[in-house]
Amino acid sequence: MDQAGAQASDIRPGGLIAALPEAARPYAVLIRLDRPIGTWLLFLPGLWGIALAGAPWPDPWLVVLFAVGAVVMRGAGCVINDLWDRDIDRRVARTAARPLASGAVTPLRALVFLAALLAVGLLILLQLHPLAIALGVVSLLPIAVYPLMKRVTWWPQAFLGVTFNWGVPMGYAAAAGTLDAAALVLYAAAFFWTLGYDTIYAHQDREDDALIGVHSTARLFGERTRPFLAACYAATLALVAVSGLLAGLSLVFLAGLVLPALLLARQVMTLDIHDAALCGRLFRANREVGLAIAAAIVLGRVA
Repeated sequence: MDQAGAQASDIRPGGLIAALPEAARPYAVLIRLDRPIGTWLLFLPGLWGIALAGAPWPDPWLVVLFAVGAVVMRGAGCVINDLWDRDIDRRVARTAARPLASGAVTPLRALVFLAALLAVGLLILLQLHPLAIALGVVSLLPIAVYPLMKRVTWWPQAFLGVTFNWGVPMGYAAAAGTLDAAALVLYAAAFFWTLGYDTIYAHQDREDDALIGVHSTARLFGERTRPFLAACYAATLALVAVSGLLAGLSLVFLAGLVLPALLLARQVMTLDIHDAALCGRLFRANREVGLAIAAAIVLGRVA
């Protein structure tokens, strides 16, 4: 695939990317600006942590900071991932059009762009409580090493779970100024949620990954993915419930967990690992799951 073809294949007519100046388009594609599900899945754990921290309603200013931070840091994570994976991405049909893999953006320019994103992220981070700032600094290590995990372990999804849900303790610390058992249990719940949904995501590339030797829980479990997914999602719901009880949420919170439980059960029941398009839809459906859990936490506080 040539550079022009690679760029064009990732830009939908009339979409957000197409509306940007031509010079900006490869960078917008690089940070997946037209694929917001990753930003949602990075933001939602932070929203859970803020909501759980104690006030009847989540602090709007913190919510805004974490939302903007999710856009910026998800973009930074994508740049880091694509710098590590550009040679692999060229060999996978779904990722061959990515700007670094196609040559639309050079590694040097990507590094400059990454520095700019991290600078914006630092400005946002400095608005938070000192404990949240410290947690944000620590998060840079798993962000940097996560892209390597698919080369050395069958469990890169577990490392993504550790990395992607850092917003839970950060959000809780930003709102409460401390960490306690409720926050840590909620972080564990988010870990299992990511372990499940990213396994679904990885099934989109399972065959290409096998050809080039990339590991994933999708390849590890294969036809046994459904019971693995059910176990992950059951652990998610159980740990969210325990976290809410530790935080003193009302019983309305437990009633509110019925909706995300139904949404997660639907993913388990309808999963077909041989249907890549369906796997993509089920993966994206986790935005609604995360919003439903956030709503249950807020209801448990307000009630």
